Amino acid sequence: MLFAALLGGGWLYARAMTPQLELGTAYAARVACACRYIGNRDLRNCRADFEPGMAAIQLSDDPTTRTVTAWVPLVASRSARFDPVLGCQPEPFKGVPLKLR
Repeated sequence: MLFAALLGGGWLYARAMTPQLELGTAYAARVACACRYIGNRDLRNCRADFEPGMAAIQLSDDPTTRTVTAWVPLVASRSARFDPVLGCQPEPFKGVPLKLR
């Protein structure tokens, strides 16, 4: 019973935090993309450019497409792709738009 309550509470918390996590992952993807492909730094060193509180965000790099993806497991994921002319551009949002009240 306690496990179910904790699991339900965690799900509600993650659902409430999804808009902030979507924004945070988009920001992290763009910053890490610029760090990696404009600054020519290793992706592990790019975490130094993050704001406090972004420790939960994970990063991955696809060198063939010059894309950096930032995600929070099971909650949010966003990518930014390097373009030689335009710099790091966020990829279009493919999720469900958030309904504002």
